[in-house]
Order: sequence, then structure tokens, then C-alpha cells
Amino acid sequence: MPTEQRVLIVGVAVLFVLAILELVRKRLLREEYSWLWLLAGISILGAALLPFDVLLRVSERMGSKNPSAGVFFFGFCALIALCLQFSVRLSRMTEQLKNLGQKVSLLEAELERTPTDDPPS
Repeated sequence: MPTEQRVLIVGVAVLFVLAILELVRKRLLREEYSWLWLLAGISILGAALLPFDVLLRVSERMGSKNPSAGVFFFGFCALIALCLQFSVRLSRMTEQLKNLGQKVSLLEAELERTPTDDPPS
């Protein structure tokens, strides 16, 4: 892999990891999710730092002659896995929100049916 490509991939991976750490520090991203994103960034960084002959063999196994395509393919796979994990979590939260809304509606209906003990003014 040309040095320019390797430097670019390493630079993007480092910036990605630093951005994740900054988002956690500012509390814009919860710690429970950050490890997945950090794993993706570190995986891309690790793949970029592999020796050229290893990258070439892995890329050839994938059917490509370009090692950088292999690095980006694995990064893409990691992001797809993250999207799947978040979709599962979002589906679970949607179900919980629906159940919570139904329980609140039932409690409000029950509250409206019960007579109040306040004396009339």
C-alpha cells in the first residue's frame, strides 16, 4: 500500500477515535455505546498498520488486488455491525416506549374514574 494511503487511513482512524473520545467527554455519547465506536476506529487503525504483505494476502483472498480496499471493507463491515446493533436497541426501546405509553394511559383513565375526596368550595 502506498505510504500516502496508509498515512491517510491512519490519520482518519486517529481523528475518528479522538472524535469519539471528545463526544464522550462532552457527554454527547454515552459510554456504553462508545466502546463499539472505539473498537471500529481501532480496528481500522490496526488494519492500516498491518504489514503490506499481510494486507495483500487478505485482499487477494477477498478478490481484490488493492490492499486499501481490504482495510476499508473491514471498516465498512464494522460499521454495518454497529448499525445492526443500534437497530436492535432502537427496536427494543420503541417497544418499551409503546408499553410505557399504554401504562400511562391506563393510569390516567383510572385516575379520571376515581372520585376525588376534595370538598366542594
